[in-house]
Amino acid sequence: MQEIENFDTGLKINPNAEKINISPSENIKNKKVITKLLKNIAESKIEDLELHIAKAYHENAELKCFHPINNISGVEEIYTKFWLPLKNSFKDLERRNCLVLGGSFQDKVFVSSISLLAGTYENPWLGIPSNSKTIYLRLCEAHEIRDSKIIHSHTLIDVMDFIRQAGFWPINKSNGAEGLWANSISGDGSIFENFDKNLSVSSLQQSLTMQRSLNIKPECDTNADHSYVRAKLLNHPQKEFWHKKMMWYGPSGIGTTRGLEGFVDHHQLPFRMTFRNRDYWKIGHYVEIGDGNYSMTGGWHSIDAIHGAKDWLGYEPTGKSVTMRVMDFYHHHEGLIRENWVPIDIVHILKQLDIDVFELIREQQ
Repeated sequence: MQEIENFDTGLKINPNAEKINISPSENIKNKKVITKLLKNIAESKIEDLELHIAKAYHENAELKCFHPINNISGVEEIYTKFWLPLKNSFKDLERRNCLVLGGSFQDKVFVSSISLLAGTYENPWLGIPSNSKTIYLRLCEAHEIRDSKIIHSHTLIDVMDFIRQAGFWPINKSNGAEGLWANSISGDGSIFENFDKNLSVSSLQQSLTMQRSLNIKPECDTNADHSYVRAKLLNHPQKEFWHKKMMWYGPSGIGTTRGLEGFVDHHQLPFRMTFRNRDYWKIGHYVEIGDGNYSMTGGWHSIDAIHGAKDWLGYEPTGKSVTMRVMDFYHHHEGLIRENWVPIDIVHILKQLDIDVFELIREQQ
């Protein structure tokens, strides 16, 4: 079996930058402070929204968001472009945390989370007609914090999953199963308090080593057809890291899969055959943190690839260069990776292929 190459997966930083290494107790405090501030925003009255935003974000905070919101700078834009439209559409909004972890990476401190913004969809959001039904917005975030406030944030709401719940499906059928992501099998994803720094380090190293194994690409072998690549992926070095009952929770448009075979068939094989020419770390991760039995990485963008086939998402190859906004949240259980939650900005990827999801919905009405 091919050996896994060892290389740096993080962003290149100024060599003079002072690396930060926070204590477990400081990490626990950060998680409690930030989750409380964000809950206050989501569940505030509209007249109090600006006040809660000012408490949570630095004045010049920057957000990298999902399409079509994309980049936001400063608390005024955070209010007018992100939170106010959301609150106007979901007046009874509440935040339900599913996974919260934190730590330090390079010269930065992070709190990252997966949560559901639950509410009644009363007024249109992002131009999608409302249906007055309960909707769960899948929200995945990585917040860089400074002085107990957010200074930079990467924020992905699963827009395709929102569109699905609103009653529309303008793209091709998913390979995996659509629906709510399950919480951690151990039930402690949002409440654990870890004081074992060595455990945090080993969890992160396990996920990073598995990710490095993905650079072994049988699909690039001479005359590599689907059956050849599938067999290679099922006997790939990655199999040493995945639990036999692994769950891979993909974004809407891909769906959830179970077990290595399900993962290969419903996501990995179609993805690799579609994007044979790709670079996972052309830029590098902006965040890599381990926290107890959990870890998290993220890239913006994470993958630079050429759209060369139709296997993944089902659209004819365009030859276009595509970048991807991706996060990975891992649960390390029984010595292996048991669960992997993977937010990806699918609407943004399709936009780069000249497929405008919002225009397709307007055509359906």
